[in-house]
Parts: sequence; C-alpha cells; structure tokens
Amino acid sequence: MTLKDRIKALAKKRGISLPVLEAELGFGNSTIVKWDKSVPNAEKLNSVAKYFDVSMDYLLNGTDKDGLNEKDNKDIAKDLENIMSKLSAGEDGPASFEGTDIPEEDLELFAGQVELMLRRLKAINKEKYNPHKNKK
Repeated sequence: MTLKDRIKALAKKRGISLPVLEAELGFGNSTIVKWDKSVPNAEKLNSVAKYFDVSMDYLLNGTDKDGLNEKDNKDIAKDLENIMSKLSAGEDGPASFEGTDIPEEDLELFAGQVELMLRRLKAINKEKYNPHKNKK
C-alpha cells in the first residue's frame, strides 16, 4: 500500500474525500494525489499524521508506533472479533467477573483491554520470534 493509499483509507474511515482533507489542511488541490510520484516535505506529512493521530512512520511504511504493520492489525482485529463474538454468544462459558456476568455496557471496555493485550503480545512475539527481521 502506498502513502497515498494509506491516507485515502484514513480519510475514508473518517468519511471525507482527499480534496476535503487537502482543504482542511490548507494544501493545494491534488497535493496528496501527487505523493505517488513525489515525496512530501516533512511539514505536510506531519500535518496529515497529526490530523489522523497516526505516526509519520505509519504513513510512510504502514508500521504503527508498536511496530505493527497492516497485516498485524488485521490479524488483531480478527482475533478480537472472534473472542468477543464467542463471549457474546456465551461460548466457552459466560463472560463474568467474580461470578457475576459482565454487564453489556462494560463489554466495550473489556474489548478495549483485550485489544491492548493482543497488540502488546503481537509486538512481543514479533521481536521474540523474528528479532532480526526488518532491522537495518
């Protein structure tokens, strides 16, 4: 995925088009589209990163602050969805704490904590089992 594709995907998630994003950031028309053939200056790239609350490394390389790439993030999302659907369906027992079922309104908080754990474990396992991969 290219820099432009990552920005386009982030804009789509936010429900805006690239021209709207360019206008909001004070860029000229088609500035981001041209980044397929040229490298943006750091100031503009930083503006985009701040706007979407991502790192410049993510925009350039697809790697987030934890060192996880897009595939890792998709794997984590799939695992989280699988875990939460099993808990919601009552598979493998109900989700409970000290014998009391976790209230529906707290499941979102629980899911957030499980996601943090999965992200941390993915980063640890990448370092542990592939310590020299992608190192310079």
